[in-house]
Amino acid sequence: MAENKKKSSSRYDTKKSPSKPSSHWFRNTALRIFVAGTFLLFCFIGYLDSNVREQFEGKRWSIPARVFASPVELYAGQNLVSGKFEELLKGLNYRQDSQLKTEGSYTKKDGQFVVKTREFDFWDQREPSRMLAVNFSESAIINVMDLAQAKEMAIVRMDPVQIGSFYPAIKEDRILIKLEETPDILIKGLLASEDRNFYNHIGISFRGIARAVLADIKAGGLVQGGSTITQQLAKNFYLTSERRLWRKIQEVFMALILEFRYSKQEILEAYLNEIYLGQDGASAVHGFGLASEFYFGTSLRDLNLEQVATLVALVRGPSQYDPRRFPKRTVERRNLVLDEMANQSYITVAQSTQAKQRPLLILPRPHFAKNRYPGFLDLIKRQLKQEYREEDLTSDGLRIFTTLDTQVQDTLQDTLSKKLAQLEKSSRARDLETAVVVTRRDSGEIAALASAREEMASGFNRALDALRPIGSLIKPVVYLTALQYPNKYTITTRVSDSDITVNLPNGTSWSPKNYDHREHGNVSLLTALAKSYNLATVRVGLDVGVARTAKTLKEMGITREVELFPSLLLGATSLTPIEVTQMYQTLAGDGFLTPLRGIRAVVAEGGKQLQSYPFIVKQAVDPSATYIVNTMLQEVMHQGTGHSAYEEFPKDYGLIGKTGTTNDAKDSWFAGYTGDYLSVVWLGRDDNKPIGLTGSTGALQIWTSLMKQISKQPVTLIPPDNITTAWVDMGNGLLANKACRGAKQFPYLPGSAPTAYSTCGQEIIEQDKSWFDDLFTE
Repeated sequence: MAENKKKSSSRYDTKKSPSKPSSHWFRNTALRIFVAGTFLLFCFIGYLDSNVREQFEGKRWSIPARVFASPVELYAGQNLVSGKFEELLKGLNYRQDSQLKTEGSYTKKDGQFVVKTREFDFWDQREPSRMLAVNFSESAIINVMDLAQAKEMAIVRMDPVQIGSFYPAIKEDRILIKLEETPDILIKGLLASEDRNFYNHIGISFRGIARAVLADIKAGGLVQGGSTITQQLAKNFYLTSERRLWRKIQEVFMALILEFRYSKQEILEAYLNEIYLGQDGASAVHGFGLASEFYFGTSLRDLNLEQVATLVALVRGPSQYDPRRFPKRTVERRNLVLDEMANQSYITVAQSTQAKQRPLLILPRPHFAKNRYPGFLDLIKRQLKQEYREEDLTSDGLRIFTTLDTQVQDTLQDTLSKKLAQLEKSSRARDLETAVVVTRRDSGEIAALASAREEMASGFNRALDALRPIGSLIKPVVYLTALQYPNKYTITTRVSDSDITVNLPNGTSWSPKNYDHREHGNVSLLTALAKSYNLATVRVGLDVGVARTAKTLKEMGITREVELFPSLLLGATSLTPIEVTQMYQTLAGDGFLTPLRGIRAVVAEGGKQLQSYPFIVKQAVDPSATYIVNTMLQEVMHQGTGHSAYEEFPKDYGLIGKTGTTNDAKDSWFAGYTGDYLSVVWLGRDDNKPIGLTGSTGALQIWTSLMKQISKQPVTLIPPDNITTAWVDMGNGLLANKACRGAKQFPYLPGSAPTAYSTCGQEIIEQDKSWFDDLFTE
């Protein structure tokens, strides 16, 4: 009984052990993961949203600066033959089309060209598209007619050649277009081919994604994107083209953000400008605006149906459907686009069939030339960097209008290639290098520039940076200085061309020699310069002063400091070819300094002119003394060291120039001008070894060949009002009657002409006899 009671008590009195609390650890963990995941997702979306807005609402694209050559102007009487005009049209990528359907096309028959020009916005005005008839004679333009207005045009400016671009680090290029200016047929083509439901989806297509997933599963990897236009924009604008799942996830979220933040119109316009459509060398072609000109050489608005379909076909793969490399493949894809457009009723079946029968008609080469003229572009960039930041030059879409004449530049490069090879073949010269600068004589505008024998983008720019002794090119400066003292020096003043020794401050002496190692006695200033006599030049220079000669050099535009040694008088100072050009530009400008310039204007992307580079001129040296020096330099060309040029030019062309040769024939120079162009040529070697060529046998040969091709105007020197003339006996420098055998008419400053008369038949001084005979004996 007691035992039973104990058992019963045990049953009811024993405390029940507490049960373990219900385990919600899985649920709690899941909740924590969900919260953390949601937080991270929101952070990720916020990060993407920030990136999307920052780029889309800020400066979307870095647009490289475009550099244009000087436009060709057409007018009656212009020395332009029909063959050269057609070369110009081809250089501008005009296509021959008898129907003249688009801007940038032409047709020809006999001596007439009918041209449909392109509209172009210059720095000063917009040049509209015109239908022109240009009629030619054998040597020039007869007239230029505007066919739409049925009237003769006084002058017409053609659209300029783009000669290069200044790119940012990532070499992308595009021409921005607005949605409202985009041809409707292009929008329809994109919708039919790329995204039929663009105006209805939220940025992604679930059906497209499902289709892509099935394709990826079958292929065992990412092979299909299923991308909408919005997704393509996200991929091109923000991401890379790699096929990875993580990139695809980012693309989807960015597409959703774009659709949430921006309108369909904004997304479509951005897509039209961003989509990658080809490769122009190292530069990527983005957007339909640039692609139209890159493939067809015309603006987007002028494209016909089959051309628009070709551009749409490239969206799927610009490399795979490159029309220049794979035309057959491109035609197949284009025709598929046309079929899709017909299926969506954007075009009729008849329009599709007709368009599919037409050829591609792709430009045989890219519309935009590479930086073909790196030496000149280097000059332009250096000038621009004085006023613009590097970032502005490579990302703000500036349009830079330059002074380069592509026809003169191409002629220059062709001439250098041929003449340097000839010089090396006919002499001991090897490994010759060169630099040439060509300017328009009346304005100082740089028409052409060669920085090397074979120009390279990263090469040494000898025209701008090669400091070389200029030799006898300094002599006109010496005589110009002397002639500013008319009471002492005139064109016929006689000076001694005899040995001279100059004691130097350091205790040494300097004894210059003539090139022929001979003395020539008493000679006139004219003879001394024409024959390039060193000894006479040194005597004149020492008399007027080395410092005064250096001052004249500075007045003529040389800003570089020169050492005031007597050897300066024979060109021991070193200058670059472009500095020599500036010096001779002042002589060519009749004593007026015109700073050399390569830029005419800089225009912002929106069309606002940011900078103009007006024609600047100021009097630097006495125009009358300059006139006399120019007449002396004409004698250099007729009877002196430059006489070989007249083997190519008419005797009355009035050429002006001077040769230059340095010690041991290490440098060969020539600087000279015609009525329309000034050119400076330097020849030498980069290792400074002798080349065995003088100014006459080297640089002058290139100068003559070049100027014969480009110059159309002889020199006509107009004497200033205060210049007087007198007939002088060359034998003794005294006044003479023009009937005298040794008489010649010379210019003088007022009061400086000889006053004593010579007797006709007086014995001629022996030292000048050969010069007299050369000058007056036929």
